[in-house]
Amino acid sequence: MMRVSRKLRKWTATILDLPQDVVLDLPRITMIGGLQITVENHRGILHFSPHNLRLAMDNGELEVTGQDLIIRNIGAEEVFVEGKITGVQLHQKGQSN
Repeated sequence: MMRVSRKLRKWTATILDLPQDVVLDLPRITMIGGLQITVENHRGILHFSPHNLRLAMDNGELEVTGQDLIIRNIGAEEVFVEGKITGVQLHQKGQSN
């Protein structure tokens, strides 16, 4: 049933020309250079240090690596981080890292 619901939402997004990240509840990642990153539609912070940020996603985890990372703003579904960002990886459930 979940699969049919997801297909229906995807079809609706295509027909109505809506952004798929909104309709399918996908993460939206906005990065400005290697200095700032905003992640929307996350499901919580799993780990944070000045060198690593791991966020829970519906289908896995998002990992941001860098130096001097600082969380500037955090909301229920959005986090804004500054620092020297050296990497961003999406680890999907069921796949080895």
